[in-house]
Parts: sequence; structure tokens; C-alpha cells
Amino acid sequence: MNNPPPKKVPPVDAENRNASLVKSDSTGPSPNRSRTSQAKQELDILIRARYPIIYVSTWEEERVEQCLRQIATARKKHLFVWTVTQGLIQSGSESRQGKSGSGSTTDPLCALDAVIQHVEPAIYLFKDFHRFTCDERCNLTVIRKLRDVAFQLRDTYKTIVITSSTIKIAPELTKDITLMEFGLPETRDFDKLLERIIEEVKDNPKVTIDLDKESRERLLNAARGLTLKEAENVFAKTLVTDNRLTAEDINIVFSEKRQIIRKDGLLEYYEAEEKITDVAGLDNLKSWMIKRSVAFTDKAKQFGLPPPRGVLLLGVQGCGKSLCAKAAASLWHLPLLRFDLGRMFSSLVGSSEENIRRAIQVAESVAPAVLWIDEIDKALAGATTSGGSDGGTSSRVFGTLLTWLSEKKSPVFVIATANDISKLPPELLRKGRLDEIFFVDLPNLDERREIFRIHIAKRERNPTLFDLERLALLSEGFNGAEIEEAVIASLFDAFSSELELNTDIIVNSLGETIPLSKTMSEELTRLRGWATGRARPATKPIESVENKHSRRKIEL
Repeated sequence: MNNPPPKKVPPVDAENRNASLVKSDSTGPSPNRSRTSQAKQELDILIRARYPIIYVSTWEEERVEQCLRQIATARKKHLFVWTVTQGLIQSGSESRQGKSGSGSTTDPLCALDAVIQHVEPAIYLFKDFHRFTCDERCNLTVIRKLRDVAFQLRDTYKTIVITSSTIKIAPELTKDITLMEFGLPETRDFDKLLERIIEEVKDNPKVTIDLDKESRERLLNAARGLTLKEAENVFAKTLVTDNRLTAEDINIVFSEKRQIIRKDGLLEYYEAEEKITDVAGLDNLKSWMIKRSVAFTDKAKQFGLPPPRGVLLLGVQGCGKSLCAKAAASLWHLPLLRFDLGRMFSSLVGSSEENIRRAIQVAESVAPAVLWIDEIDKALAGATTSGGSDGGTSSRVFGTLLTWLSEKKSPVFVIATANDISKLPPELLRKGRLDEIFFVDLPNLDERREIFRIHIAKRERNPTLFDLERLALLSEGFNGAEIEEAVIASLFDAFSSELELNTDIIVNSLGETIPLSKTMSEELTRLRGWATGRARPATKPIESVENKHSRRKIEL
């Protein structure tokens, strides 16, 4: 970079400094502005306020550079970009290989020297400079140089902006560097991108665009959590795959999010193939979910509805709690993430807490999404008294989870399932962290009949050829998983005997099964007693047929 001869810069007094703050765009961020515009305004204010070094945490350095280019143009400043491969060059100029030798600006110290020598008002964007700001012995000279530069830039019209996807700052620099976050794009940003792509391909006769207002909104909401580059790639992928752009392409968008989940390794991405119609009974729970199926739309937001926070599904094993989590994701057209708390715990001190924070960040980055925490009672058992067993690790992990449940703003819907409420800390049950607690009991007669119908139909048999009423009566006390297993066992029996599956074979399988409700009757009674008055029943209370048969009227 050719530096002009030095010239004296007029000193900046307090009056001029304050005056620069009350120029255009001095108002606070409007509530209607997106996070992107708010981040741009904050960055503009920090530059006008003469903050010497600004550390921007972002995955999208291209958007930050575009934002800085607009700020530089508005403030009549130059914008220079530094990379370790290109050195310090002016933004917009052709890329060139940095010169070798001691004077090359690819060297961090030489680049910082060039910043000091340059006297014209300018903004310097240093990409991936975080490697030289972390607390390591090899970075001692760069850290010291940054402190010197920060001191010399205070009374100039020059600003250094460092971009990185991770935050690494040496303790010596904490008072000299200002940290800010440049968030992922909002829906309106994706809308502009989609409109540009549609405009580019609309005249192509091979491409079909079929997006009404609702379908377009669903597609844009599905893209939330991606960067603009990732969204552009996945929109292009949908066009290349079938030459169409419709609401059905939402699954292709989810495939891009699946890549984000797999790269981190802390969460599991589940393909939500189960439908809400695959859940037998549980009318209260299903009605609650159906009412909230529109809660993630812009229309609901304008109406004043906040996104739902989550539910705790408590009940007997095998009664459909996990199935409901999968069905909810399918109903709401959202990706389903399984959060295995056991995977969070590590032998290294502090790693468990860091793992859960990273998992939460990943879940928020792909929001809106459904976060499924299966068997949370086993993972958090003894969390309140873990000081003597694991040094308090479980308590700290639980505290991090509780804080996030209370303070989270991102549309991540949490579905936690539990079998034993006695092992759950009472803090989790407080309103405000989760919206509702549902108790999932053993299926009643009507629900058992429906469960048989669903599982017989899944095995490509006609349910009308079976005596579903007889099967439902004989399976009293069975949970859904036991009924499914009875149907599967019947298929084995029929296949080995070279017979077609029929009602009698299923009846024999039921007779050979001892349901969990009998082997754990005391535990079930205790669980029902706790849920009475404390949890909302997932099934509407109806008078079952077996109860009618059990009554006997005696005339005295």
C-alpha cells in the first residue's frame, strides 16, 4: 500500500467529539428495524464516537464489509481490508498477492504500522485477526502493538474493525477493544435475496415459481438461522433439483440446517416423519399444539403473540411422549433437534458447561426449531445435590439450562419428556420457563382402539378386517408401545405359521404380555397422585367403557 506523505491531523477536542455524535442517524434503533439495521447503526455510532478498535463477532464478514463500505462512503472515509494472504488493500480493488519481505503488510505488525502512518480518515477491516489477539506467547508483540495503536488512534478519524466467528481476546486488550455482535440475517433480508433470485430466473421457461404469501413466509422462516450465502446456496439448490421453487422445498432448506447440526456434533437432527394423525388420543395436548401452529408467523407476531416457550410431558413410559415431540415438529414444519444432556458432560473441568452453551447457541442459530430433551429427569437427577458427587457440575449445567429457558428470546420450542417427576428439581416446573405441564396417562379404550388401527394400517393390513373393539377391551392397562409390540409379535407368529394376520393371533400375543402398569402399579399410582391438580391431562376426561362394566348397581 502506498502511503501519502504525513500531514498533521487537527486535534479532536471534546466539543467536536460530542458534535459528531449528534449528526444524522443519532436516534436510537427503531423497534421495527431488523437486527441487521440495528447492528449497522451501532457500528456507525461506535465509529463516529472514535472507538479505536471494534471487535465484531459474526459469521458473515462479507455483510460487515458491505456495511462498512456504506458507512465509509457516508463519512467520506477510505475503507481498507486486511487478510493474512493479501495484506492491507483498499476495499473494492483487485486482489493481489502480498509482497514478500519485511515490509509486506501481510505481516500483522507491518499492517498495524501502515495504519498508524496513514493519516487520512479511514476504516480498516482486519479479517480473522483473532488468531493474533488470543493470549499466547507468540502474540506478545502483536498484542503490545495493538495497545499502542489503540492509544494513537483515539484522536484520529481512523478505526480498526476486527471480524471473526469466534471471540478470542487477550486479557491485556479487554479495555482497548470494544466487542459487538453482528447477528444473522432477519426474514426481511432473506426476502430481498429470494426476490432477487426470482427476478433472475422468472423469464426461464424451465423454472416454475409457485409461492403464495403463506408459502413464501414458511420458506423464509425456514431459512432463518442461515447466513445469506448459505440461503443463496440452498435456494439455488432447490431450483437445480427440480426446476421449481415451492413451499415443498422447505425440506431442502432443512437439509442445509442439518449440515450445521452435524458439524457441531452436540445435537442430533431428527427427520420428523411422524404426523399429528399418528398420535392416538391425547386430544388436549394435540389441540394445544394445533392452536400454536401459527405462532411462528409474522401475522401472529403483529397480533402480539410471543413464540411458545415449551412444554414438559410427564407420564408413563411408552405412552407417546417422544412421538408427540416428533409430531409437533412435523405439524409446525420446523426442524427437530434432539438434545442429549448426557452428551454434554465431559471429564475436563469446565467443558460440560461450555458444551451446553455451545449446544444452545447451535439451537438458536437454526431457530425457529423444536428442541427435544428426552428423559430430562434422568439427566438432571440429583442436580441440586451434586456438590458431593461431581463437584457441582450437574448443578452448573442445570443452572445454565434454567437461565436460558427463562431468558431466551429466540423461537426455540422446548419439549422435555420425563417419567419420574420426583427426580426433577422444582425450579424447572415454575411457570415462565415452560408454558405447560401435560400428564400423559395410559390410553383409554377409545385411544387403544385407535392405536391398534394405526399400527395395523402401518403393517399394510386393513384395520376394518379386525375386531378392534375386542382388542381394545383385552388390552386394558397396556401402553402404546406395548400395543405396537403385540402387533409386531403377532406378525412373527403369523409368518412362522404361514397364516395371515388376524384378530385371534393378536389376542394370543396380548395374553402373553404382562403390561408395565401391573409390574409397576405402585409407581403409576404415585405418579397419578402427583399429577392430579399439578399437571394438565393430555387426554380429555371421558367415561371409559371398562369403567362402565366395572360398576354394579345393587338395589337394597
